[in-house]
Amino acid sequence: STVGRVVLRLIPHTDGQVIYQGEDILSYDNRKMQGLRKKMQIIFQDPYSCLDPRKTIGQIIAEPLRIHKTYPAGEINDRVLDLMAKGGVSRKLFNSYPHELDGGRRQRVGIIRALALNPEFIICDEPVSSLDVSIQAQILNLLMDLKDEFHFSCLFIAHDLSVVRHISDRLGVMYLGSIVEVGDKHTLFGNPLHPY
Repeated sequence: STVGRVVLRLIPHTDGQVIYQGEDILSYDNRKMQGLRKKMQIIFQDPYSCLDPRKTIGQIIAEPLRIHKTYPAGEINDRVLDLMAKGGVSRKLFNSYPHELDGGRRQRVGIIRALALNPEFIICDEPVSSLDVSIQAQILNLLMDLKDEFHFSCLFIAHDLSVVRHISDRLGVMYLGSIVEVGDKHTLFGNPLHPY
């Protein structure tokens, strides 16, 4: 989780580099970072605490579109409804508030909000760990379908190895804050080298 937040510069780094498209983004000034934020998004672990309880689902999804002015004001609601349909959220929930939704639907809203700006890269910070197992599978399959449709890369952070095996192509194993092993999922699960 710390790595994901450092990559997006939501928390300050203490050391190292984050190389994105050949550049160390930790050296970016605020203006340059703001331009990059359109291309990089995050899906948080807790779908309830990351959604503003005073805003409707429609307002929450529309917020990044309004902030970054990527769509004309008259087209924002259509874009939000289109995203809701792709994310499996009924249009009748457009004027609902987060507390009126179950955990799975709230997480879908978080995913949809992350996709609103058509990012190139999304950090998924344990997006299914707080959900029931049956809902976890739905959300994972949704993420995989959306990844194919929207063509984004994903840094998926998880402790659950079955989830990691299901969704990942390439893995990095962290132990005590350091990456101890990197490889494709077949190699890493078939012949792990680190005892952890």
